[in-house]
Amino acid sequence: MLRPIRTLAAAAAALALVSACNSASTNGSSPDKPGGGSGNARGVTADSIKVGGIVSMTSASGYSKKDTDLGARARYLRANAEGGINGRRIDYLGAQDDGQDPAKNLAAARKLVQQDKVFAVSPMSSVTFSGADFLEQEKVPTFGWGTLPSFCGPKHIYGFNGCLVPTPGGTLNQTWPEGIGQILGGARGKSVAIIANDSDAGKFGIRTFQQGFASAGFKVSYAKASVPGTAVPSDWSAYVKEILSSNDGKAPDAVVSVMQTPNNIGLFTALKRSGYQGLISDPTDYDPGLLAKDATKQALDGVHVLLQFQPFESTDPKMTQFKADIKAAAAGQEVPLNMHMLTGYMSADLFVSIAQKAGKDLTVESFQSAAQGFSDTGTLVGDRAEPKGQKDSFGCGALVQLKNGAYEVSVPFKCYEPIPFK
Repeated sequence: MLRPIRTLAAAAAALALVSACNSASTNGSSPDKPGGGSGNARGVTADSIKVGGIVSMTSASGYSKKDTDLGARARYLRANAEGGINGRRIDYLGAQDDGQDPAKNLAAARKLVQQDKVFAVSPMSSVTFSGADFLEQEKVPTFGWGTLPSFCGPKHIYGFNGCLVPTPGGTLNQTWPEGIGQILGGARGKSVAIIANDSDAGKFGIRTFQQGFASAGFKVSYAKASVPGTAVPSDWSAYVKEILSSNDGKAPDAVVSVMQTPNNIGLFTALKRSGYQGLISDPTDYDPGLLAKDATKQALDGVHVLLQFQPFESTDPKMTQFKADIKAAAAGQEVPLNMHMLTGYMSADLFVSIAQKAGKDLTVESFQSAAQGFSDTGTLVGDRAEPKGQKDSFGCGALVQLKNGAYEVSVPFKCYEPIPFK
């Protein structure tokens, strides 16, 4: 069993102890070498593998991905209960908090490698990944949600559902436009407005989704990365006015936000107050915890949320296993599920699955060799394959809609044929 878990008395304690876990170390850890023979790889001993994470636990806007850590912890707990990875226990140190700060992200990566001497970083979940070049240079297998360009191309960095922001020559996941088209009764003749933050990630998101929606048959009437990325606007009227007149002076059939929850709440509230009756969608707000406040619940009511994994409402046996694992990691308590938990869980799951294939002689070289021919099917993110996932997404997803205070599946989980990215 993981060291930090033994002291948990409740789920709250599990989350409170994350910081303390970050500085934990294993007695008799191996030399700081990324490869080599058995027992000579950084973070690998005869009976343990040291792993750490980097997660935006806090942020200036108040947005938090802290439950990503609980999800990873849950998967590692089960792996250890089943005998570990080829007989080695996973020594999970918990996640460093980067505060969505590029400098802190790089500092966290350096600490995990140079001080804690981890074999792998899993999960890595943040809107900034300035530590990517360092981790790649140090040959540290790293796993997270492939929503950033850093997950697309480097040899040692893996998205749990593939590369979602491809470079030219790669492909685009069509779950979002195909799903919205299905809800609207077809994309042909329908218009969509896409809005994002004024950041590198936001601009890239606009570029990719503009192409994806157009390829699905939509008229893209508006596509701008215009919302400040450093602070949530207090007045959304200018954005709403521009969006609602973007379709030849009329409102678009759908408004798609490529932003995080605080921005979405402000934008969606303003759209509804303006009388907008069209479809609203985002890829972020699948979190029962958001429904605790009436204003938030009202802002998100009716919104269709893009998922790139099986919905929690699914009856798939693997979802049943996920729920049981989360409950075990939360000291037996029922906790509200959210997408951050699954992000951490599936990041850990992909690492565990590849490491198992690498065999008893675990080194970076043997791990990378195993990854090059890795594939499996029927996971919570669909069929997985490497190195395909370092260039393309796995192409699967679903949409859920918040209705009357509960999420319902509006488009079931399905894998779509990706399109070439230009």
